[in-house]
Amino acid sequence: MRVNLRYGCDGLAAEVPDGVTASVLRMRRMPVVTDPAEAVRRALTEPIGAPPLAELARGRRDAAITTSDITRPVPNAAILPPLLDALNAAGIPDERIVVIIGTGLHRPNTEAELRGMLGPVVLARCRVVNHIARDESTLVHLGETPRGTPIWVNRRFVEADLHIAISLIEPHLMAGFSGGRKAICPGLAGARTMRVMHGPALLGHEAAREGVLDGNPFHEESTEIARRARVDFIVNVALDEARQVTGIFAGGLVEAHLAGCRFVADQCTAWLDAPADVVLTTSAGYPLDLTFYQSVKAMTAALPALKDGGTIIVAAACAEGIGSAEFRRLMAETTSPAQFRERLRDPDFFIIDQWQLQEMCKALDRAEILYYSDGIGEDVLHSLLVTPVRSIEDALDRALARHSRAARIAVIPEGPYVMPRLRE
Repeated sequence: MRVNLRYGCDGLAAEVPDGVTASVLRMRRMPVVTDPAEAVRRALTEPIGAPPLAELARGRRDAAITTSDITRPVPNAAILPPLLDALNAAGIPDERIVVIIGTGLHRPNTEAELRGMLGPVVLARCRVVNHIARDESTLVHLGETPRGTPIWVNRRFVEADLHIAISLIEPHLMAGFSGGRKAICPGLAGARTMRVMHGPALLGHEAAREGVLDGNPFHEESTEIARRARVDFIVNVALDEARQVTGIFAGGLVEAHLAGCRFVADQCTAWLDAPADVVLTTSAGYPLDLTFYQSVKAMTAALPALKDGGTIIVAAACAEGIGSAEFRRLMAETTSPAQFRERLRDPDFFIIDQWQLQEMCKALDRAEILYYSDGIGEDVLHSLLVTPVRSIEDALDRALARHSRAARIAVIPEGPYVMPRLRE
């Protein structure tokens, strides 16, 4: 069986051997929004759980809009122009609107990336800036959550008179789903906030995983932080496999996001009758598979489909390599999940991006991980606690040799954008 995997910008074709039991898990096909810009205009006037945007914007001094960085394929070129037009009509001109790129702790986006993400029209109309989480002069302290998480958020966003957040809703390895409150935390949060939000205690909670909102402490904390940042209005979207818009959810921070999460859960859940011995998955192609760091999401998302002791095969282009300098250093210093967990017991131990290794250890505890990438050499992949392979076919041969040709294989071409679930 030939399967086309989401990989880099161009995809990757792979052959699953004949005679094995293989299931391909995909998103449900949903009707496509044929005119996203017009649908956004309509959503701004008929929002979920909030007054129309024009009503909220009337009489406001200025506005701050945040949207995702290069790691998320948010269709900003369709969303932002009608949003800016609505603000203009309500009395807020372009020169009093700032678009803040919610980088979280990622690197700033380049001018070329901004042009590709937002489109030249938006760049010409209003000011666009990157959030810098490690520069506390650009942040404001808003106290603590009831759980004690310090709230440091982008000052420019907080001090604006109107606050709007744009996001893509997709399954997320610790937040349940992205979107909504996550545009603020981690999107516009400071490093001190993220040290707690991505700390071992929060991420070790059973409910901090894909598809779960109820009882998820990451979701609850980030929602409280977004409320403190006074988010007035959100515009969230759902996308299909072709990155076409299937849903637009605009309105209140909680209400519109929850409606979008329900829609995405329905669209992205793929059912299996029995767990697989082998899961072949991806990091969803460009832009999510730019780094090894991001590809950890593919590993954790595959776990609900996998037997304990199974094999996960990950295909990720990793055009930008491993990830941040801190994550590279952490991986170089880590010899095993046990050794890393021993370091986590030290309350003074903290390295930016350590949370992604903590998530990766959840997969390493249950599976061997075979990894294909032409962006990272085999010798380096060996040091990342995974086993490099020369092709997907090579990986499948190794997995079948380990589990036998009677093994069940699950193929997830879209990687973490799909939520596999067992029927029972």
